[in-house]
Amino acid sequence: MLADTFGRPLLFRITPGQASDIASAPALLEGQWAKAVLADKAYDGNDLRARIAAMKAEAVIPSRRNRKVAIPHDVGAYKHRNQIERCFGRLKHFRRFATCYDRRTAHFTGFVHLAAAMIWLR
Repeated sequence: MLADTFGRPLLFRITPGQASDIASAPALLEGQWAKAVLADKAYDGNDLRARIAAMKAEAVIPSRRNRKVAIPHDVGAYKHRNQIERCFGRLKHFRRFATCYDRRTAHFTGFVHLAAAMIWLR
């Protein structure tokens, strides 16, 4: 999921449960503009960092523990990453989102659109 500075959902992509988070990140960033992209350690990859640099944005992503040379990040800016967590927290207030009752991806996607619209109205 891609969220703005205020923790409001902008884009999302439904992926299988076994898919890694970083696999869908480049598609979400396609055509976006930002000064900085904040993400957690799961998104630490050279390809994603190159995509963010191509956007002329700063990658505020802490390095994974197994990276040979740690890449520094702006700790002050990283503190604002909680906005995406707040966004997920707001979405999880909708029981249907939190428990994934829908068996079809189209139904779940439709409900996520509805829940995201309701969050934007707050």
